[in-house]
Amino acid sequence: MSRAKTTVRPAPLKTDVILEGDCIEVMRSMPAESVDLIFADPPYNLQLKGTLHRPDNSRVDAVDDDWDRFSSFAAYDAFTRDWLIEARRLLKPDGAIWVIGSYHNVFRLGATIQDAGFWILNDVVWRKTNPMPNFRGKRLTNAHETLIWAAKSDRSKYTFNYEAMKALNEGVQMRSDWTIPLCTGGERLKNADGGKAHPTQKPEALLHRVLLSSTNPGDVVLDPFFGTGTTGAVAKRLDRRYIGIEREAEYRAVAEKRIRGVRRLDKDSVQVTPRKRAEPRVAFGQLVERGLLSPGETLISENGRHSAKVRADGTLISSDARGSIHQVGAAVQGAPSCNGWTFWHFKKDGVAVPIDYWRQQIRSEMTV
Repeated sequence: MSRAKTTVRPAPLKTDVILEGDCIEVMRSMPAESVDLIFADPPYNLQLKGTLHRPDNSRVDAVDDDWDRFSSFAAYDAFTRDWLIEARRLLKPDGAIWVIGSYHNVFRLGATIQDAGFWILNDVVWRKTNPMPNFRGKRLTNAHETLIWAAKSDRSKYTFNYEAMKALNEGVQMRSDWTIPLCTGGERLKNADGGKAHPTQKPEALLHRVLLSSTNPGDVVLDPFFGTGTTGAVAKRLDRRYIGIEREAEYRAVAEKRIRGVRRLDKDSVQVTPRKRAEPRVAFGQLVERGLLSPGETLISENGRHSAKVRADGTLISSDARGSIHQVGAAVQGAPSCNGWTFWHFKKDGVAVPIDYWRQQIRSEMTV
């Protein structure tokens, strides 16, 4: 009589937790395709030689912990390959990953990310406004780090809140160079001895921008190198679910205390400007059907140079063109294309208002 083969199944996914242990082993215990985003701040493998001192001979608190030490580049590459394989397994089909590094490791990270099957979307330069000086004067001041943003595959329909990032940047397209200071002062967490609780603590402003750009409220964010919990603190505040993995008990204790003190924002506060393509489609004819604009009413361009009349079927007619709001707008300008919603205006209390005013009113009714 043959015995049935037993299958070891990953434990059900728990969120808003900090898991203890080696990141690779812990990730292997988690169910596949269970997280929306991964933010990873892996060891940099700095290869420091000796102690670094300032000109006044005081010692620099550099990264010299055991977790940042690898016997060779080959050992570091093997470690990187193993955790990235698990990271990709855990991502949902439309998930994405952000990985941050310095010149010591980011080039090795980039190659391994591509080898693992990820599809790189952008590299972002985090320019530090307050970098540590180069005390020996033998190199340029290292004033930036690099973040790699990649989708799980080239077929992934990854999240990118374009309009929200544009709004965050005062109405201008968000660029791939971000100027953000290192965390100092009250944000820099301290240990019992008054020193840095973690040597590479990232500023919350950096994580705010990452999570706002590529997640939505309720999404699950995994940080396999959790440290003192910056990812968890920002995720909780923005109403995202977090999973942290950290093997160092000292860091876990600091992270747990930190996150307990974070207040989750209400549902309205975490909503962001929606992507244009995600907004409900409204046809110009709906404005006519509902009497918001009447057949025979004249629309004008903002500068008053061009005009066209509204027709009953939701098209426009001018002296030399007829068609959709976009077609007639392009024709009167002699332009290849036109956004008729912003080009054409109607008079409201004597003021020219773009017809998009009525479109947004209908959209607001559709989303209530």
